[in-house]
Amino acid sequence: MNKAVILAAGKGSRLFPVTKAIAKPILPLANRLTMEYAFDQLKECGLDKICIVVGENEAEMRSALGDGSRFGVNLSYAVQSEPLGLAHAVGCASNFAQGDPFALYLGDAIYTDSLKPFVDQFNDSDAAAMLLVREVEDPRRFGVANIFDDKIVRLVEKPENPESNWALAGFYVFGAEIWQAIPRVKPSFRGELEITDAVQLMVDEGLEVLPGRFEGEWFDTGTLPSFLETSRRLVGDRLLLGAGAVLKGESAGHVVIGDGAEVNCRSIFNSVVLPGANVNTTGDISGSLIGGSVNQGEFKDQIVWGGPEAGE
Repeated sequence: MNKAVILAAGKGSRLFPVTKAIAKPILPLANRLTMEYAFDQLKECGLDKICIVVGENEAEMRSALGDGSRFGVNLSYAVQSEPLGLAHAVGCASNFAQGDPFALYLGDAIYTDSLKPFVDQFNDSDAAAMLLVREVEDPRRFGVANIFDDKIVRLVEKPENPESNWALAGFYVFGAEIWQAIPRVKPSFRGELEITDAVQLMVDEGLEVLPGRFEGEWFDTGTLPSFLETSRRLVGDRLLLGAGAVLKGESAGHVVIGDGAEVNCRSIFNSVVLPGANVNTTGDISGSLIGGSVNQGEFKDQIVWGGPEAGE
Protein backbone atom coordinates (compact mmCIF):
# COMPACT_ATOMS: atom_id res chain seq x y z
CA MET A 1 0.00 0.00 0.00
CA ASN A 2 1.41 3.40 -0.98
CA LYS A 3 -1.64 5.61 -1.41
CA ALA A 4 -3.22 8.23 0.85
CA VAL A 5 -6.03 10.77 0.57
CA ILE A 6 -5.93 14.06 2.47
CA LEU A 7 -9.20 15.95 2.93
CA ALA A 8 -8.49 19.67 2.62
CA ALA A 9 -11.58 21.27 1.06
CA GLY A 10 -12.82 23.07 4.17
CA LYS A 11 -12.96 26.85 4.37
CA GLY A 12 -11.46 27.17 7.86
CA SER A 13 -14.23 29.61 8.77
CA ARG A 14 -13.38 29.60 12.48
CA LEU A 15 -10.03 31.21 11.61
CA PHE A 16 -11.52 33.99 9.46
CA PRO A 17 -10.39 36.54 8.37
CA VAL A 18 -6.89 35.01 8.06
CA THR A 19 -8.23 32.01 6.15
CA LYS A 20 -9.93 34.28 3.64
CA ALA A 21 -6.41 35.28 2.61
CA ILE A 22 -4.55 31.99 3.18
CA ALA A 23 -6.16 28.59 2.67
CA LYS A 24 -6.24 26.79 6.02
CA PRO A 25 -4.28 23.67 4.90
CA ILE A 26 -1.34 25.88 3.92
CA LEU A 27 -1.56 28.24 6.89
CA PRO A 28 1.95 28.36 8.41
CA LEU A 29 2.19 26.51 11.71
CA ALA A 30 5.54 26.88 13.51
CA ASN A 31 6.77 28.40 10.23
CA ARG A 32 5.89 25.33 8.17
CA LEU A 33 2.79 24.77 6.03
CA THR A 34 0.19 22.87 8.02
CA MET A 35 0.03 20.31 5.21
CA GLU A 36 3.71 19.46 5.65
CA TYR A 37 2.98 17.72 8.95
CA ALA A 38 0.57 15.39 7.13
CA PHE A 39 3.20 14.70 4.46
CA ASP A 40 5.76 13.83 7.15
CA GLN A 41 3.42 11.33 8.77
CA LEU A 42 2.35 9.71 5.51
CA LYS A 43 5.90 9.39 4.17
CA GLU A 44 6.94 7.62 7.37
CA CYS A 45 4.11 5.16 6.71
CA GLY A 46 5.42 4.54 3.18
CA LEU A 47 2.49 6.44 1.64
CA ASP A 48 3.99 8.82 -0.90
CA LYS A 49 1.26 8.82 -3.58
CA ILE A 50 -1.19 11.34 -2.19
CA CYS A 51 -4.44 12.80 -3.50
CA ILE A 52 -5.56 16.04 -1.89
CA VAL A 53 -9.30 16.69 -2.00
CA VAL A 54 -9.71 20.44 -2.45
CA GLY A 55 -12.65 22.80 -2.81
CA GLU A 56 -12.78 26.45 -3.77
CA ASN A 57 -9.18 26.67 -2.53
CA GLU A 58 -7.99 24.54 -5.48
CA ALA A 59 -5.94 27.19 -7.28
CA GLU A 60 -4.19 28.34 -4.11
CA MET A 61 -3.44 24.77 -3.04
CA ARG A 62 -2.02 23.81 -6.43
CA SER A 63 0.12 26.95 -6.48
CA ALA A 64 1.53 26.31 -3.00
CA LEU A 65 2.05 22.54 -3.22
CA GLY A 66 2.51 21.79 -6.92
CA ASP A 67 3.25 18.17 -7.72
CA GLY A 68 4.65 17.58 -4.23
CA SER A 69 8.19 16.89 -5.37
CA ARG A 70 9.75 19.49 -3.08
CA PHE A 71 8.07 17.72 -0.13
CA GLY A 72 9.16 14.25 -1.23
CA VAL A 73 5.68 13.10 -2.27
CA ASN A 74 3.72 12.62 -5.51
CA LEU A 75 0.61 14.80 -5.36
CA SER A 76 -2.58 14.74 -7.37
CA TYR A 77 -5.81 16.63 -6.73
CA ALA A 78 -9.53 15.92 -6.68
CA VAL A 79 -12.21 18.59 -6.37
CA GLN A 80 -15.18 18.46 -4.01
CA SER A 81 -17.51 21.02 -5.55
CA GLU A 82 -19.92 21.13 -2.58
CA PRO A 83 -19.32 20.46 1.14
CA LEU A 84 -21.54 17.39 1.37
CA GLY A 85 -19.64 15.48 4.06
CA LEU A 86 -16.57 13.32 4.56
CA ALA A 87 -17.95 10.28 2.73
CA HIS A 88 -18.72 12.48 -0.26
CA ALA A 89 -15.21 13.97 -0.09
CA VAL A 90 -13.62 10.51 -0.05
CA GLY A 91 -15.76 9.54 -3.03
CA CYS A 92 -14.22 12.40 -4.99
CA ALA A 93 -10.89 10.55 -4.80
CA SER A 94 -12.20 7.25 -6.20
CA ASN A 95 -10.40 7.65 -9.54
CA PHE A 96 -7.14 8.11 -7.65
CA ALA A 97 -7.63 5.09 -5.39
CA GLN A 98 -8.64 2.75 -8.21
CA GLY A 99 -9.92 0.24 -5.66
CA ASP A 100 -6.56 -0.05 -3.88
CA PRO A 101 -6.14 0.17 -0.09
CA PHE A 102 -5.44 3.71 1.07
CA ALA A 103 -5.08 5.82 4.18
CA LEU A 104 -7.35 8.79 4.85
CA TYR A 105 -5.96 11.80 6.71
CA LEU A 106 -8.01 14.80 7.80
CA GLY A 107 -5.93 17.75 6.68
CA ASP A 108 -5.81 19.84 9.87
CA ALA A 109 -4.84 17.04 12.27
CA ILE A 110 -1.46 17.10 14.02
CA TYR A 111 -0.14 14.07 15.90
CA THR A 112 2.74 13.86 18.36
CA ASP A 113 3.38 10.15 17.66
CA SER A 114 3.95 8.16 14.49
CA LEU A 115 0.97 6.68 12.65
CA LYS A 116 3.06 3.91 11.09
CA PRO A 117 2.12 1.26 13.71
CA PHE A 118 -1.53 1.64 12.73
CA VAL A 119 -0.85 1.24 9.01
CA ASP A 120 1.20 -1.84 9.90
CA GLN A 121 -1.70 -3.09 12.05
CA PHE A 122 -4.02 -2.89 9.06
CA ASN A 123 -1.51 -4.45 6.66
CA ASP A 124 -0.99 -7.41 9.01
CA SER A 125 -4.73 -8.09 9.30
CA ASP A 126 -7.59 -9.21 7.10
CA ALA A 127 -9.68 -6.23 8.19
CA ALA A 128 -11.69 -4.02 5.87
CA ALA A 129 -10.68 -0.89 7.77
CA MET A 130 -8.70 0.49 10.70
CA LEU A 131 -9.87 3.65 12.45
CA LEU A 132 -7.60 5.63 14.73
CA VAL A 133 -9.30 6.25 18.09
CA ARG A 134 -8.31 8.05 21.24
CA GLU A 135 -9.98 8.29 24.64
CA VAL A 136 -11.26 11.81 25.36
CA GLU A 137 -13.10 13.35 28.28
CA ASP A 138 -15.98 14.76 26.23
CA PRO A 139 -16.59 12.80 23.02
CA ARG A 140 -19.81 14.59 22.05
CA ARG A 141 -18.14 16.71 19.35
CA PHE A 142 -16.52 13.70 17.65
CA GLY A 143 -17.46 10.53 15.89
CA VAL A 144 -17.52 7.91 18.64
CA ALA A 145 -16.60 4.22 18.40
CA ASN A 146 -18.02 1.42 20.53
CA ILE A 147 -15.43 -1.34 20.84
CA PHE A 148 -16.06 -4.97 21.74
CA ASP A 149 -13.60 -7.86 21.57
CA ASP A 150 -11.02 -5.53 20.01
CA LYS A 151 -13.30 -4.67 17.08
CA ILE A 152 -15.41 -1.62 16.34
CA VAL A 153 -19.05 -2.66 16.56
CA ARG A 154 -20.85 0.70 16.39
CA LEU A 155 -20.11 4.25 15.25
CA VAL A 156 -22.12 7.37 16.05
CA GLU A 157 -21.37 10.85 14.73
CA LYS A 158 -21.38 13.55 17.44
CA PRO A 159 -23.79 11.76 19.81
CA GLU A 160 -25.64 13.68 22.52
CA ASN A 161 -25.21 10.71 24.88
CA PRO A 162 -22.00 8.89 23.94
CA GLU A 163 -21.79 5.20 24.76
CA SER A 164 -17.99 5.29 24.96
CA ASN A 165 -15.12 7.76 25.27
CA TRP A 166 -13.32 6.49 22.16
CA ALA A 167 -13.28 9.41 19.71
CA LEU A 168 -12.34 9.01 16.07
CA ALA A 169 -9.02 10.79 15.75
CA GLY A 170 -8.86 11.80 12.09
CA PHE A 171 -6.90 8.93 10.48
CA TYR A 172 -8.32 5.87 8.76
CA VAL A 173 -7.02 2.98 6.62
CA PHE A 174 -9.43 1.39 4.15
CA GLY A 175 -9.52 -1.62 1.90
CA ALA A 176 -11.52 -1.82 -1.32
CA GLU A 177 -14.73 -2.55 0.61
CA ILE A 178 -15.24 1.16 1.35
CA TRP A 179 -16.12 1.78 -2.31
CA GLN A 180 -19.14 -0.51 -2.05
CA ALA A 181 -20.32 1.30 1.10
CA ILE A 182 -20.00 4.97 0.14
CA PRO A 183 -22.60 4.99 -2.68
CA ARG A 184 -25.19 3.59 -0.22
CA VAL A 185 -24.76 6.24 2.47
CA LYS A 186 -27.82 8.42 3.11
CA PRO A 187 -27.60 12.03 4.36
CA SER A 188 -27.41 12.31 8.13
CA PHE A 189 -29.45 14.62 10.35
CA ARG A 190 -26.79 17.22 9.52
CA GLY A 191 -27.54 16.79 5.81
CA GLU A 192 -24.09 15.31 5.17
CA LEU A 193 -22.80 11.99 3.90
CA GLU A 194 -20.88 10.76 6.96
CA ILE A 195 -17.83 8.51 6.71
CA THR A 196 -18.97 6.95 9.99
CA ASP A 197 -22.17 5.80 8.29
CA ALA A 198 -20.17 4.21 5.47
CA VAL A 199 -18.05 2.31 7.99
CA GLN A 200 -21.16 1.30 9.94
CA LEU A 201 -22.57 -0.31 6.80
CA MET A 202 -19.38 -2.38 6.58
CA VAL A 203 -19.67 -3.39 10.25
CA ASP A 204 -23.34 -4.33 9.83
CA GLU A 205 -22.41 -6.61 6.94
CA GLY A 206 -19.94 -8.51 9.09
CA LEU A 207 -16.73 -6.93 7.87
CA GLU A 208 -13.95 -6.48 10.41
CA VAL A 209 -13.11 -2.92 11.43
CA LEU A 210 -10.21 -2.51 13.83
CA PRO A 211 -9.63 0.24 16.39
CA GLY A 212 -6.16 1.76 16.34
CA ARG A 213 -5.74 2.92 19.93
CA PHE A 214 -3.67 6.10 19.81
CA GLU A 215 -2.02 7.14 23.06
CA GLY A 216 -0.14 10.22 21.90
CA GLU A 217 -1.53 13.72 21.66
CA TRP A 218 -3.72 14.79 18.80
CA PHE A 219 -4.56 18.36 17.86
CA ASP A 220 -6.78 19.97 15.31
CA THR A 221 -6.01 23.55 14.45
CA GLY A 222 -9.49 24.79 13.61
CA THR A 223 -9.94 27.48 16.28
CA LEU A 224 -7.73 30.25 17.61
CA PRO A 225 -7.11 28.52 20.98
CA SER A 226 -6.34 25.16 19.33
CA PHE A 227 -4.13 26.78 16.67
CA LEU A 228 -2.08 28.63 19.28
CA GLU A 229 -1.86 25.57 21.55
CA THR A 230 -0.69 23.38 18.67
CA SER A 231 1.90 25.98 17.73
CA ARG A 232 3.07 26.15 21.33
CA ARG A 233 3.44 22.38 21.53
CA LEU A 234 5.52 22.39 18.34
CA VAL A 235 7.70 25.38 19.27
CA GLY A 236 7.75 25.44 23.06
CA ASP A 237 7.60 28.52 25.25
CA ARG A 238 10.15 30.52 23.31
CA LEU A 239 10.55 32.97 20.46
CA LEU A 240 10.82 31.50 16.94
CA LEU A 241 11.90 34.04 14.33
CA GLY A 242 11.60 33.17 10.65
CA ALA A 243 14.15 34.15 8.02
CA GLY A 244 14.47 37.93 7.82
CA ALA A 245 11.89 38.48 10.57
CA VAL A 246 12.28 41.51 12.83
CA LEU A 247 10.85 42.02 16.31
CA LYS A 248 11.11 45.43 17.94
CA GLY A 249 9.74 44.88 21.42
CA GLU A 250 9.82 42.40 24.27
CA SER A 251 8.69 38.78 23.93
CA ALA A 252 7.67 36.20 26.51
CA GLY A 253 6.45 32.62 26.30
CA HIS A 254 5.38 31.14 22.98
CA VAL A 255 5.86 33.55 20.06
CA VAL A 256 6.24 32.71 16.35
CA ILE A 257 7.07 35.40 13.79
CA GLY A 258 7.08 34.25 10.18
CA ASP A 259 9.60 34.81 7.41
CA GLY A 260 10.01 38.44 6.44
CA ALA A 261 7.55 39.75 9.03
CA GLU A 262 8.17 42.91 11.04
CA VAL A 263 6.57 43.50 14.43
CA ASN A 264 6.76 46.72 16.40
CA CYS A 265 5.14 46.49 19.83
CA ARG A 266 5.68 46.99 23.53
CA SER A 267 5.47 43.23 24.15
CA ILE A 268 4.23 40.05 22.49
CA PHE A 269 3.09 36.85 24.23
CA ASN A 270 1.49 33.57 23.08
CA SER A 271 0.92 34.79 19.54
CA VAL A 272 1.66 33.96 15.91
CA VAL A 273 2.51 36.57 13.28
CA LEU A 274 2.34 35.21 9.73
CA PRO A 275 5.06 35.52 7.06
CA GLY A 276 5.37 38.92 5.41
CA ALA A 277 3.19 40.68 7.98
CA ASN A 278 3.81 44.25 9.11
CA VAL A 279 2.37 44.78 12.58
CA ASN A 280 2.57 48.06 14.44
CA THR A 281 1.22 48.87 17.88
CA THR A 282 2.30 50.99 20.81
CA GLY A 283 0.68 48.42 23.10
CA ASP A 284 0.85 44.69 23.72
CA ILE A 285 0.06 41.59 21.65
CA SER A 286 -1.29 38.50 23.37
CA GLY A 287 -3.21 35.39 22.36
CA SER A 288 -3.51 36.48 18.74
CA LEU A 289 -3.00 35.30 15.15
CA ILE A 290 -2.06 38.21 12.88
CA GLY A 291 -1.30 38.59 9.19
CA GLY A 292 -1.06 41.32 6.59
CA SER A 293 -0.39 44.97 7.37
CA VAL A 294 -2.02 46.06 10.61
CA ASN A 295 -1.87 49.12 12.87
CA GLN A 296 -3.91 49.28 16.04
CA GLY A 297 -3.64 50.03 19.74
CA GLU A 298 -3.31 46.47 21.05
CA PHE A 299 -4.10 42.87 20.12
CA LYS A 300 -5.72 40.56 22.64
CA ASP A 301 -7.24 37.15 21.80
CA GLN A 302 -7.84 38.19 18.19
CA ILE A 303 -7.58 36.86 14.65
CA VAL A 304 -6.58 39.80 12.49
CA TRP A 305 -5.77 40.19 8.81
CA GLY A 306 -4.93 43.55 7.32
CA GLY A 307 -5.22 43.61 3.56
CA PRO A 308 -7.58 43.53 0.59
CA GLU A 309 -7.94 39.71 0.66
CA ALA A 310 -9.96 40.04 3.86
CA GLY A 311 -12.27 42.61 2.33
CA GLU A 312 -10.64 45.68 3.84
